[in-house]
Amino acid sequence: MTVSREEVIAALRRRRRLRFRELEIRCDSTRAIAYRDLLDLYLSGCRVARWEWVDAQGRREPRQKAGTAFRALLSDLVHWPDLYRRHERSVTALATARCLRGRLNGLGRALFLRTDHWFNLKSGGSVGHLQGVIGALRDLGVDTRVLSTDYLAGVPADSRFHLCEPDYQLGRNLPSMPELAYNDQLLGFADSRWADWAAGFIYQRYSLANYAGVALKARYGIPYVCEYNGSFPWMLREWSHRTPAHERLINIIELLNLHAADVVVVVSRPMFDELRDRGIEPAKLLVNPNGVDPDRYSPAVDGSAVRRRFGLTEKTVIGFIGTFGPWHGAQVLTDAFIQLMRRSGADNRARLFMIGDGPSLQTCREALRASGLLEFCVFTGQVPQDAGPAHLAACDILASPHVPNPDGSRFFGSPTKLFEYMAMGRPIVASALEQVAEVLKHDVTGWLVPPADAAALAEALGMLIDDPERCNRLGKGARAEAVAHYTWREHTRRILDKLQERCA
Repeated sequence: MTVSREEVIAALRRRRRLRFRELEIRCDSTRAIAYRDLLDLYLSGCRVARWEWVDAQGRREPRQKAGTAFRALLSDLVHWPDLYRRHERSVTALATARCLRGRLNGLGRALFLRTDHWFNLKSGGSVGHLQGVIGALRDLGVDTRVLSTDYLAGVPADSRFHLCEPDYQLGRNLPSMPELAYNDQLLGFADSRWADWAAGFIYQRYSLANYAGVALKARYGIPYVCEYNGSFPWMLREWSHRTPAHERLINIIELLNLHAADVVVVVSRPMFDELRDRGIEPAKLLVNPNGVDPDRYSPAVDGSAVRRRFGLTEKTVIGFIGTFGPWHGAQVLTDAFIQLMRRSGADNRARLFMIGDGPSLQTCREALRASGLLEFCVFTGQVPQDAGPAHLAACDILASPHVPNPDGSRFFGSPTKLFEYMAMGRPIVASALEQVAEVLKHDVTGWLVPPADAAALAEALGMLIDDPERCNRLGKGARAEAVAHYTWREHTRRILDKLQERCA
């Protein structure tokens, strides 16, 4: 029987006994299995005779004996106070030191740190952002070394790519402790190669409990650019409905990165306002919306093969791409499509094309099934990043139905899909929400509707289906705007200009 690590955890939380003799458990990385010893003990208690952990690379880890797992779990519980206090002291020392500006000796070389403990990501906004910025840095003449927790889609694994795969040993049975312990592993890896890299500045995509960029700046005196995509304690509470473990230390590390960075890149004005209100120096903040590669995402991309594969030939295709996160509004789009199809005289040639996978997909599927309209929708599942353009090219209308934050705070996102839609030259229906409403001009480069309003979205979709001339005009306007202002090259050039302004 094959199950995922998440299914084992769900059974443990429900206190349900797994009744299998043999199991193959899928995981992201056999070297980074969170709660490994606790789960092995649980499976032993369920009297599973044999199991193996298997990751996407095909690596296998056999079961541990119950005694071995228990000793490892006990070791974590005994040693975690020392681990916590040691990193707390390191972070405090860095925070109380004077945060001098790094000295910029040119933009010829950079070290790009990707420290997220997310593995095997093949598509999504973060994948597009990483690919876009790293590629643009190199196109602009910056010899960019990448130090990453995992291989990155669209980033060559060549001599300039360095994999430092997290090895969950101490702390793997405790929340947030493996991310904290990884700082030691990463800094040791970087120190051993620093003389060869000779980086002129550091760029880090800030991740949970990581302060490697700050430590490297302190050691080598070079500038540090921090890319900030939101507060991790907030995201854990609001999107994952989890109480953040060690929240005090995580907040200290978050603020340490923001105060110590020479430049902090944020994708939207609400993020700028948030950090200014938290006491971050406004002069170091750069509001820099996400972008797109207009050569990869283009009206010239042929989507006919995708249309044939999914039975969409001669249909009017309403498209959505995403990871089905709680902020994406996929459920609002599903409700709007149901209303559209139920309208008097609705065009029954319309099809909903949902590209991607994620948390709210099953809810969308169930709503369509309950309405009797599931046959009018296609769910592709996850598609690789490089297949995204062809799937978008198969669409006639593209939807970006983002919804407000559940706690009433300002929507701080800069949806990567929005810029990809624009570059494809397709008409866009989007929520009039913060940056989305700033980037799109109503009835010029897109059609804006009130956020979370399924009825207004359905009406807009019906209007565009009936007005091909307007669709053509909106698509051309969006493409021109994306090429002029929202390429990854221009996004990255603004970062380099800000860095020179601050540190030259």
